[in-house]
Order: sequence, then C-alpha cells, then structure tokens
Amino acid sequence: MGLTRWIAAIGVVLALSGCGYNDFQRLDEQAKSRWAEVLNQYQRRADLVPNLVATVKGEANFEQETLTRVVEARARATSIQATPELVDNPEAFRKFQAAQGELSGALSRLLMVSENYPSLRANQGFQDLRVQLEGTENRITVARNQYIQAVQEYNVLARSFPSNLTAMVFGYEVKPSLQVQDEAAISRPPAVNFESPASK
Repeated sequence: MGLTRWIAAIGVVLALSGCGYNDFQRLDEQAKSRWAEVLNQYQRRADLVPNLVATVKGEANFEQETLTRVVEARARATSIQATPELVDNPEAFRKFQAAQGELSGALSRLLMVSENYPSLRANQGFQDLRVQLEGTENRITVARNQYIQAVQEYNVLARSFPSNLTAMVFGYEVKPSLQVQDEAAISRPPAVNFESPASK
C-alpha cells in the first residue's frame, strides 16, 4: 500500500510539472515583483511633486490653474491604496491607471508652462528637480514595460494547452495588463530644456 501511494505521488508531481504548475508559480512571482517595481517608481514620482510644487510656488504670477491640477492629480493618485492585490480588482486597477496617467499629464503641462519663466529656468533647485523627475519618468516607463512583458508571459501560459487545464483546476486567472488611452504621450519623459528663447 505504501508503494502504491509513493507511485501515485510521483505521478501527481510529474503531471503537475508537465502541465505548467511550476511555471505558473515562477511567472506569478515574476509578475508580482515587476508590479512592485512599478509601484515603487510611482511612489518615487509622488514624493518629488511636493518639492517641485513648492519651488514653482515661489515664482511670481505662475499659472495657478496648472499648479492646482498637479496638486489635485497627485492627491487622486496617492489616495488609491497601491497594494500587490490591486491588480486583482479590475475596477480599482483601471482607476489607479487613470489617476497615474492624469498625474503624468499634469506634470508634463507644468514643465511646459515653466519654460515661460526665465527665473525658474535659472533656479538650480528647480533644474535638479526636473532632472530627477525626468529620470523617474524613464524608470516608470521601464518598470511598466517589464510588468507588461511579465503579464504577457503569464497570460500566454494561462491560455495555452495543456497549461490552461492547470489554470482552470487551480484558479489561475488571466492577469490585467497596463493600458492607457494615450500610452505614447504618457510614457514619453518630459523634455528638459533650460535654454532661454534668446539663446536659441
């Protein structure tokens, strides 16, 4: 009887490994890791915003509407609890993406408008913040792309035969990917140009 159970256990292990069980574990962990990095970079950007806003506030007659949009967009983006489980809630995931996209747009507008203020362009603190923001936007783009690739690999496994049978048995559902209406515009890092119009 003991030998029969041993053989049955070996058979189960072989069946699971042959149907992608171990691959699901590996790719699921990879997707979680990539998502954590996306969240990390979004948090890094959110942490830069207060200093950027404080620096711009010191500029006389700066467009208040542009500044207000950045502050409000950051508030909306950070009001959504960014947890690893967020991707399991399609509606919350969609709202999170929309809020981050709105913050990207508001920051791009802020940097574009700042070009009209020579004293801001000459402010070393503001220049440093712009460079940090540009670097963070680049890291966000890289992190998002890595997450999208990880999710794609996982979803291919979840939809392919015979691993899709393993997915059905263990409840491994297709993961949502990052999608934004204007992905190209949002993922493009803000242009950094500290030259005054007169110097061009």
